[in-house]
Amino acid sequence: MPVNDNKKSIISILRKSEGTPVSGQEIGEKLGITRAMVWKYIKALRKEGYDVRSSPKTGYILDSCPDKVDPEMLQNILKTSLIGNDVRYYSELESTNSTAREIAPSASEGTVVLAETQKNGRGRMGTEWQSVPGGLWLSLILKPSIPLENLSKVTLVAGIAVANTLRNMGVDAHIKWPNDVLVKGKKICGILTEVSAEIGKVDYVVLGIGINVNVKLPDLKDDIRRDSTSIANEIGKPIDRTSFLASLLYELEQQYIRFKTRQFAEIVDEWINLSDTIGRNVKVTTPIKLIEGKAVGITEKGALVVLDKNNKKHEIIAGNCRYSD
Repeated sequence: MPVNDNKKSIISILRKSEGTPVSGQEIGEKLGITRAMVWKYIKALRKEGYDVRSSPKTGYILDSCPDKVDPEMLQNILKTSLIGNDVRYYSELESTNSTAREIAPSASEGTVVLAETQKNGRGRMGTEWQSVPGGLWLSLILKPSIPLENLSKVTLVAGIAVANTLRNMGVDAHIKWPNDVLVKGKKICGILTEVSAEIGKVDYVVLGIGINVNVKLPDLKDDIRRDSTSIANEIGKPIDRTSFLASLLYELEQQYIRFKTRQFAEIVDEWINLSDTIGRNVKVTTPIKLIEGKAVGITEKGALVVLDKNNKKHEIIAGNCRYSD
């Protein structure tokens, strides 16, 4: 077995022990190597940032791992049947969405493109998205058989999945229309949906999701930092990004199944319950005009309903939303 595989196997054994000491002899027997070789690999792992505690009488315990996503461990703990079967992991990319779009025509549905950092991450309408170490920067390839006019629904579904994943771990997340997830009014996640379609029918969707997981806020530019937060900042400690990603992909799959099999009215109701936007005074900039008023609902097609000062309703399928209250 190659050296790298032995190190991965030792980490896997120690992870699965969940804090129970594992002796060098037991590890050696499982891998077919000597205790001396086990110790050599443990020392190498420590140099790579793995905090492995050892006791001559009890064995080895894995206290913490370096803050990097572990694609192999992800596959071991993932509880999905479609999303994440193929994970393309990179240390750095220009943009996960760009790479996902390149491979989407031939890639299987559910493929995930993941990078530790992005050099040119972007948000909606060409805005900059700063992708520093410690976040989750990923793009998911979906191939739903839906008309193009239903594309905005996918963004709403993704927002629900992210908010639910955060709320399940005690972070009070809400969704800002159309594509941000906020905590206490500060941005923790952005979603960018891109599509390839022919004659009104979707070929594939690339769902870009950027989440500030363990991002250190001082690493962000001043203008971005003011309105941003991270999971680690909210709960007071860094979290295991591999485990969080597994939870997120599971929730995305559950919501995607629901999207394809249930009435969209149910999804609209849940989105409204999680919304930070409904009931707020907003200014929405569309490609052709500025609409000001109160956000009062979401349509079956995923459009934001804004009631202006003349009590006229506007249904906005896409735009940049700012709060004015």
